[in-house]
Formats: sequence, structure tokens, C-alpha cells
Amino acid sequence: MKITDIRATTVTVPLEAPLRHSNGAHWGRFVRTIVEVDTDEGLTGLGEMGGGGESAELAFAGLKRYLIGHDPFQLEELRYKICNPTASLYNNRTQLHAAIEFACLDLMGKKLGVPVYKLLGGKVRDRVPFASYLFFRLPNEKGEGEIRTVEQLIAHTRALKAEHGFTTHKLKGGVFHPDYELECYRALAEAFPEDRLRYDPNAALSVEQSIRFGQAIEGLNNDYFEDPTWGLNGMRRVRSMVRIPTATNTVVVNFEQLAANVLDPAIDVILLDTTFWGGIRPCIKAAGVCETFQTGIAVHSSGELGIQLSTMLHLGAVVPNLALAADAHYHQLTDDIIEGGKMTYEGGSIRVPEGPGLGVTLNRDKLAEYAELYKKLGGYPYDRDPSRPEWFPLVPNDRWADHR
Repeated sequence: MKITDIRATTVTVPLEAPLRHSNGAHWGRFVRTIVEVDTDEGLTGLGEMGGGGESAELAFAGLKRYLIGHDPFQLEELRYKICNPTASLYNNRTQLHAAIEFACLDLMGKKLGVPVYKLLGGKVRDRVPFASYLFFRLPNEKGEGEIRTVEQLIAHTRALKAEHGFTTHKLKGGVFHPDYELECYRALAEAFPEDRLRYDPNAALSVEQSIRFGQAIEGLNNDYFEDPTWGLNGMRRVRSMVRIPTATNTVVVNFEQLAANVLDPAIDVILLDTTFWGGIRPCIKAAGVCETFQTGIAVHSSGELGIQLSTMLHLGAVVPNLALAADAHYHQLTDDIIEGGKMTYEGGSIRVPEGPGLGVTLNRDKLAEYAELYKKLGGYPYDRDPSRPEWFPLVPNDRWADHR
């Protein structure tokens, strides 16, 4: 089997409401690039990458000269064709490689008639548990969906728990003053005393603010304290002063950083992302290193549609040391581009797909609809907040939004 073509289509899919974070916001939609890899046997593999637009489509088109005629089963050769470490100093293609790797694994599974998890060692769990992903939100175009007050946050969490069965809740912070977000986090703990919690301000706090915040929540039912401040050394200082496991998806996102963390620990839980790490297989390799050194792992969300969600499910299926619920933005979406619509949560978890390959199929009508919507709306600046057009954050930040 040989690759004959690579096609990339950028889509934008609506969210229930704009999601705020420490660097800005998702402006009411996600932008994703869907990748299709065709072969001489008539099979097509699916991949997905965050963001994109015209630049991503051109970048994938540029890979054709590397990959036309490539055997999708040759995954190590694929890695060096796209991500030679020396060449990557000049052109980092990690996320492009991830999308192509997804598609090759999808092709391998379709060729052999087996789900991807069977190619990766076999599953150890049938379902992958997820945390709710709680954001402060701006009102949508209908004036609905805002989350700003404690009462709105608790009501939203209660509704998610009732609909999807979540028993772990992650609060995305770094938007309002830390004292107010501490109030919100404590209110979650009080409202859901049986459930697990995690807090992530996207590295917006100083080391000193992080220590103060972390010590104030030590008695709560925390999974971990995710990226309260920037940098390995900053996180190491926080870890020395706060009795909560630290976690990151920002400062340990490759094997060099993982080695540095093993030698001088700053992070207790590594959040593996199938895009950031360059594919499912690099995440499995990293999970093996973490298992050896007894470092915790979880699964990070970078704003997935159904194709990437499937990669997260296959990863979660095969990794024995996944002891914590995965993250997903997925429940914030209003729709998806796969047949059958959005995957469903049951008891806070999603069943691992059993179909050949990744186990998902493109809905061509939805792909066309949301590709057209992207052409109409274009992208949006991730690092800007539409409600504060002149604002930009510092690191650490002291320019907080007004919650009143």
C-alpha cells in the first residue's frame, strides 16, 4: 500500500459559547484542519490538527513531495522524513506529523480490519473516563451561555454532571483575579464534595501567587495543580512548597523536557497530547518512561473534534498507567464532522471505538458545511479576548478581567 495523495480541509465548528482562558479566548468556535491520506488501494486514512487555515493546508500540501509513494506501515521512516530532529530546528513539523501519523494508523487498521488499539498492544480498558472541562465563558450570539459568577459556574457543572456523569471537574482559570478564582474553586469543592478537582490557570500566576493559591486548596479533593506558573524551575519551586501533585501540558511536551524532569523533578503528572507530542505512538513511548519512573500521566485536550478524540480514546485504551481522568473540550462543541454526530458520554466516560482503524467516518455534508463556515468567518486570534480588544496578558499576569 502506497500513499497517493494528501488532502487538508480547514473547518470551524461552533461552541456553546466563547471560552475564556489566561491568554484570551476561543471566540465561539474551534478551527481544525482535517487531513485525508489516500492510497493506491482505495483506502483513505483520517487525521486532524488544531488551528490551521490556509497556512496548514499549504503545509500539508508541501508534505506530498516527502510522502507520495510512502508505505503507511513505515511509521519510523515517516517520523524521520517529517521530523528529523536536526532539520526540525529550521522547520518544526511535530503537529503536522501527528495528523499524518493518525491517518497512517487509521489506514493500517482499515487494511488489517482491526481497531488501532490492537496495533498498539491491545486495550486494557473498554472506556476512557473524562473530566468536565469548566471555562469562564462570554455570552454567545443569543446572549446565552455566560459563566462569570460562582452561581453560574455551579449551575453549569451540575448540568454537565447530570447529562454526562462527570465525577472529576477541571476549572480553567487565569482569567479573573486569583482570589476570585480561589472562591470559585472552593465553591466547586463544597458543591461536589464526592468529586475530584483540578485547577489550571495556564501559567498566569507568579510563583508566589501559585504557592499562596496552592496552599489554600491543599485540603480539597485535588487531582493536581496544573501549570499555575511558567517554566520548569518555577514549577519546581511551587512543588517544593505545595502538597498537591503538579501537572503540565506546557513545560514537558517533548522527550528532552521529559528527561530534564526525570533528572530534577518539577512535574508529578505529565499531560500527554496526541498532537503536541507528535502522534499516538510518541505519547505511548512517553507513558512508558513515566511508568518506569513512577511519574503520573493524564491525557490533555487541545480542542478536539471526533477524529482527534478517537486518537485520545485509543491512547487511553492501551496505556496501563492512566490512573486519572482525561481532559476534553468535546462537550463544549455543538456538533462534529463524523458520521453519527458527537460521541456520547456514559457515566463520565466514552467507549473506545471498535471499528477498523480509528473507528470514525467523515460526514461529508458536515465537513462541507463547516469548511464553508470557515471560509465565511476565517480564524480568530487565540491570544486576544473579544470582550477586551486592547488587552493582552503579561506572564505572570496582573491584568485580570472584571468578574462583577
